[in-house]
Amino acid sequence: MIDALFGSKTRVKLLHLFLNNPGKSFYVREITRIIEEQINSVRRELANMMTIGIVNSEGSDNKLYYSVNIKYKYYAELKSIFDDKSKFTQTAAPVDRADDVDRFNLLRNITGARLIVASGKLLNKKNNSNIDLLIAGNVSSSKAAAVISKLEKQENLVLAYTVIPYDEFYYRLSIRDKFIMEVVEGDKIVVLDKEKLF
Repeated sequence: MIDALFGSKTRVKLLHLFLNNPGKSFYVREITRIIEEQINSVRRELANMMTIGIVNSEGSDNKLYYSVNIKYKYYAELKSIFDDKSKFTQTAAPVDRADDVDRFNLLRNITGARLIVASGKLLNKKNNSNIDLLIAGNVSSSKAAAVISKLEKQENLVLAYTVIPYDEFYYRLSIRDKFIMEVVEGDKIVVLDKEKLF
């Protein structure tokens, strides 16, 4: 039955919201604003999650409020997966040193980027992940490539990088995708983090 919890980005976002806010209730339109998903998709997933038992609902002030069911059989296991605080226990490489900040300034010009993580060769290390630069957001691949080309000239390196939509990054982070977790848990410099994940 727990397998039924996974299968859509909306559901994963809802699990993040509820499991990181135990004891707090949300109404549908509030949820759609927070997770930035369509109301019909949110309603459908809430209905599925109520059927499974992970979410409770209660009416108040002519609104239906939803909250996580902390008595759900797999609550503790799910919380350990989706708990934002437990995901990033490893210390990131320092990002507040002046040389690092200046070094990666041009990456902050990538329009639409919400998360930029440097690793591998950019940390003057062997590429311990398969990637040197991860960019997540609503980003034009060609515009990102133009900025990265400048960085490659600046660093005198050929960089392995990936550009993915933020929703895809967030979903893959939620299911602890191997590629994403290698970047997240490895040595890194967080260049940009608009959602304050790190």
